[in-house]
Amino acid sequence: MFAPENRRVPFSKEHTVTTHLAHRCKKGVGMRALRKLPWLLAVATVLWSGLAPASEVITHPYRGVAYITRTNTMSAGNVNMHIALIDLTAPGIHFKVTGPSGARETTRQTTLGFLNQENAQLAINGHFFSTDSAADTWLTGLAASNGNVYSSFDPQPAATGQPNQSYAIVQYAPALNIDAANHVEIVHRDASYADNKHVLEPVTLWNTVAGSAQIVTNGVKSIPTYAPSGPLSAISGYSNGNSWYNQDKARTSIGLTRDNNTLVLFTADAAGGSAGIKVGEIADLLISDYQVYNALNLDGGGSTTMALRDPTTGIGIIVNVSADNPAGRAVGGNLAVFAEVPEPSTVCLVLAGACGAVVFYHAPEADRQAFRIQQCTPSRKGQQRDAFPALGGRERRVRPHPTHRTLLRLSTAP
Repeated sequence: MFAPENRRVPFSKEHTVTTHLAHRCKKGVGMRALRKLPWLLAVATVLWSGLAPASEVITHPYRGVAYITRTNTMSAGNVNMHIALIDLTAPGIHFKVTGPSGARETTRQTTLGFLNQENAQLAINGHFFSTDSAADTWLTGLAASNGNVYSSFDPQPAATGQPNQSYAIVQYAPALNIDAANHVEIVHRDASYADNKHVLEPVTLWNTVAGSAQIVTNGVKSIPTYAPSGPLSAISGYSNGNSWYNQDKARTSIGLTRDNNTLVLFTADAAGGSAGIKVGEIADLLISDYQVYNALNLDGGGSTTMALRDPTTGIGIIVNVSADNPAGRAVGGNLAVFAEVPEPSTVCLVLAGACGAVVFYHAPEADRQAFRIQQCTPSRKGQQRDAFPALGGRERRVRPHPTHRTLLRLSTAP
């Protein structure tokens, strides 16, 4: 529903094939396939990761939101990932963390349920929460919802009678705050306040989510280690030789790029043919592929969920495969993203083939930056036909739009 066909090509790391599909073209212009994807501006690429070759599909369902699905071969096997890149400067972008309710701090709710309740466009799970089965729950770590700071930084165990999770969650773990103007910052506990609801940074706590630890710090991987050298406790069978962070599980992470303009929401599955991932592998990928400068590890396992609303039908779905159940786990906290549906575009184009082919498209100046036209070198004779058998390697063209006459060439690199 949210991605076009992903065309995999056996390229080496220098090779990229880019497919551009436009939406809402005028009658008589474009390809028949576009009628099935009226909202989609997609880029299907075969990319090189510093970890392993990846198959990646990028769509832009909302203004300021890039939704990515990719499969990487990691240490445990193939891992299916879902990533959302949120442009913090885009008009209409705003956020909301689950608010306080019930007899404790929050009432458990699925991520899809929160998306639908708030009429949001995208949502992911957030905080760790108490492990009992009660509907009302306690969150682990600092939480704020639209300016209401209702959960504090926590020690481990968080309270008398609560389980000790210091094998995974560091004491007073940092949080990520998104203020009302979409300024994002990692925040830390100010120990001079007894309530543990104040931070060292000069920010207004607005929508705040906490995790188990900061896994990327100033552009460097920062996975916590165990005592005596690190902040984690060597209990429950975990240690530096068997780290909780080194388990192949479903995971959720959140990060911010160095320019502070892009919030990265990341999930990786451990179900539906996906093998799970180590937190260190996530940190490496966030740094190398998405230029993340600071990131937190959020609740994972059966809690890991990303939900997305189809901008055409208005129906929300879970886009990943839950390790808990198909409907997703009811969790203590979620983060919702609100975004606008883009205005209909007059962009129309045709795919001419693979490397060395000619791509014709017609677009207003404002739309040109949405396209990634890349040069590439064929890795073997006849690759164009192999890459796109449906086209048979033949060039296809459209009649130029009467007001937009842009011609770009996807040429063979020297």
